[in-house]
Amino acid sequence: MEKSCTLLIHFDKGTPAIANEIKEALEGNDVSAKVDAMKKAIMLLLNGETLPQLFITIVRYVLPSEDHTVQKLLLLYLEIIEKTDAKGRVLPEMILICQNLRNNLQHPNEYIRGVTLRFLCRLNETEIIEPLIPSVLQNLEHRHPFIRRNAILAVMSIYKLPQGDQLLVDAPDMIEKVLSTEQDPSAKRNAFLMLFTCAQERATNYLLTHVDRVSEWGELLQMVVLELIRKVCRTNRGEKAKYIKIIIALLNSPSTAVIYECAGTLVSLSSAPSAIKAAANTYCQLLLSQSDNNVKLIVLDRLNELKSSHRDVMVDLIMDVLRALLSPNLDIQRKTLDIVLELITPRNINEVVLLLKKEVVKTQTGELEKNGEYRQMLIQAIHSCAIKYPEVASTVVHLLMDFLGDSNVASAIDVVVFVREIIETNPKLRVSIITRLLDTFYQIRAARVCSCALWIIGEYCLSLSEVESAIATIKQCLGDLPFYSASEEGEATDASKKIPQASSITISSRRPAVLADGTYATQSAASETAFSPPTIVQGSLASGNLRSLLLTGDFFLGAVVACTLTKLVLRLEEVQPSKVEVNKATTQTLLILVSMLQLGQSHVLPHPIDNDSYDRIVLCMRLLCNTGDEIRKIWLQSCRQSFVKMLSEKQLRETEELKAKAQVSHAQPDDLIDFYHLKSRKGMSQLELEDEVQDDLKRATGEFVKDADDANKLNRILQLTGFSDPVYAEAYVTVHHYDIVLDVTVINRTKETLQNLCLELATMGDLKLVERPQNYTLAPESSKQIKANIKVSSTETGVIFGNIVYETSNVLERTVVVLNDIHIDIMDYISPAVCSDTAFRTMWAEFEWENKVAVNTVIQDEKEFLNHIIKSINMKCLTAP
Repeated sequence: MEKSCTLLIHFDKGTPAIANEIKEALEGNDVSAKVDAMKKAIMLLLNGETLPQLFITIVRYVLPSEDHTVQKLLLLYLEIIEKTDAKGRVLPEMILICQNLRNNLQHPNEYIRGVTLRFLCRLNETEIIEPLIPSVLQNLEHRHPFIRRNAILAVMSIYKLPQGDQLLVDAPDMIEKVLSTEQDPSAKRNAFLMLFTCAQERATNYLLTHVDRVSEWGELLQMVVLELIRKVCRTNRGEKAKYIKIIIALLNSPSTAVIYECAGTLVSLSSAPSAIKAAANTYCQLLLSQSDNNVKLIVLDRLNELKSSHRDVMVDLIMDVLRALLSPNLDIQRKTLDIVLELITPRNINEVVLLLKKEVVKTQTGELEKNGEYRQMLIQAIHSCAIKYPEVASTVVHLLMDFLGDSNVASAIDVVVFVREIIETNPKLRVSIITRLLDTFYQIRAARVCSCALWIIGEYCLSLSEVESAIATIKQCLGDLPFYSASEEGEATDASKKIPQASSITISSRRPAVLADGTYATQSAASETAFSPPTIVQGSLASGNLRSLLLTGDFFLGAVVACTLTKLVLRLEEVQPSKVEVNKATTQTLLILVSMLQLGQSHVLPHPIDNDSYDRIVLCMRLLCNTGDEIRKIWLQSCRQSFVKMLSEKQLRETEELKAKAQVSHAQPDDLIDFYHLKSRKGMSQLELEDEVQDDLKRATGEFVKDADDANKLNRILQLTGFSDPVYAEAYVTVHHYDIVLDVTVINRTKETLQNLCLELATMGDLKLVERPQNYTLAPESSKQIKANIKVSSTETGVIFGNIVYETSNVLERTVVVLNDIHIDIMDYISPAVCSDTAFRTMWAEFEWENKVAVNTVIQDEKEFLNHIIKSINMKCLTAP
């Protein structure tokens, strides 16, 4: 059996002190050496050493010491040494301590009396405590409050011992008297706590006789009162009306700890809207008044719980909750936004979006390091608001488009994805969004944002002027052609000669060139000879982002540019009557595509163009030279239709998730219906009436009954013994986060009474038993449910094994039935969760989780295989089927 120990100190047992050295130091007269020796002895005892030879030395040389530190260490030493033998009898040498403890309890110094009384709270041996009881009771009337409060706690712990009620028969009476006369708030709290734990009726009577004065009591006592109220109301719900009045009175307490506890107690006892509103208001008040971030996070958790069970009450407080965004902590801001987004209604959407817009503007001016991440969260919040309520999109979309060139790439991606969705769902905003996008396109710096913006331009530029300005914008951002100058080979020189005539582009006489080692070299065009090496042409200052991204070798973006220009030219054919203009645009586009391929196949860049991008650009060139109607339809209509389908699937998935979250529960047909209209309402307060209505509603909607998945429960039952064993046992294993609960059913299959039946369990791996199961007596053919809790310290696989031990009246020795092992698998800790596509990709990039696992399977169908994996590893598929 493990020893129970209340004293935990870290100690590195690198060089253990020798017992003889400690003994010498204790026998000397130097107090500081004694203190060090006592500390070493205590450390060694805590680390499993026994040191039996030290006990007598300590009794002779340490007990008489008057030094307070030595006395305190002596009590710690006495707390951790073994005081009983193997059979549980108190060791005879412990009598030597009793006299010393009695002297300490009558010591003229208050500190020594107090710490000795506190030490008695940790003693479990009645033989040592019994002779000390008169001295403990004397201290209840001492003039010093420090001694009185510790004496009350000593009385409480003695009374709670197995034979404590015989040692101190009239303890509750004495403490009740103390409570009525006590003035010290801490001693008063301890006295009330003693009554609450040992004689609950007396505590409730005292509370109800002093109802009017509860608000004047100290903070410590009020906290114990709230604990008592919770306990009483849990066992007897009918009495809660008396106590709710006390709680509401305590809501005005000056102590923040008390009002926090009050709000929690109120929510657990009542579901009346006025009570919930009072609790929610209290939480909001704490959220704004407390500066500690941990407190704010805890309060937000409570508000989140209220939101799921009392959404209608929380909706009215949405603006109060939003004020928590003023905190600069990202976790608080994230939690606040999560709560608020689920409380949005048509009534409050405008106010919420207005506040979010102000916060977004603030992030531009602030110097905070986390502004980028906060802005990203705000953009995502505004995005979900605009999707739920499209009418607010017009007020935010133009503001957010300023952030397309944001240095924080993640928030720029969020903005462009938001714009892409809004332009499809809000056709009225199409023209203004396209105009604004073309104006701000040159500011975009990130390749992913650029490719998404190009897709929007290609799909949603419909009128002649839009198509023409889109082509002009892209050309301007690509800058002058060619992308590189190669006068070394003949055909490259020819291409260079032809290009200026086709697109009337002038190349500046001086331009920076990138050398083979990556450094810049500035050279004049006049000095170039036929043998100059191929160099990248950086373009003039007017050329923008697309060129610089292409020159870094991003050919995926090049392929997107090619597709966008192809779409725009195809659309130009539909809307432009003049064939000459169409042909001019087509040739210019072909020229750009050829220049990209030339750049990709040159040796200027470290990596040549990849095959996919090459094929895509070549496909675009073929398409521009020869288009059929079917192909045109695919390029100009099908992409858009796929996007619309993706959006509708996303919406469908979200509504399904909401439905799944909604509580599935059923009231039983034979449940008692309590018609509150027919009840006598005499003496019932408004709050109680509201509570009755809410309870009826909950009963009608089946909220009180939470049905577990019975079929799933049956799958998790493990048989521990055989059917022919005298004792049959089976366990139902529940894994909750890092706790395992074993619910073991034990059945006596014999005709005899089994005595001292004990379920002995042991664990292997990172599992630890929380408590030792007790002994039971089982009547013939009866059964018993035994619960065992196991703590998990890591998610490694562990094994639980053990046996059932019992005695029968006619056989003297104990019988042992060995149990089957229970294997706890890492899969039990995994529970499916939801994660957005972008968040998952970000995490994937951050952790680089690509560990390949070889799977041997006979399944032929991919879908079936995917479902099999999802089921086996307790996970959820990220994308829609």
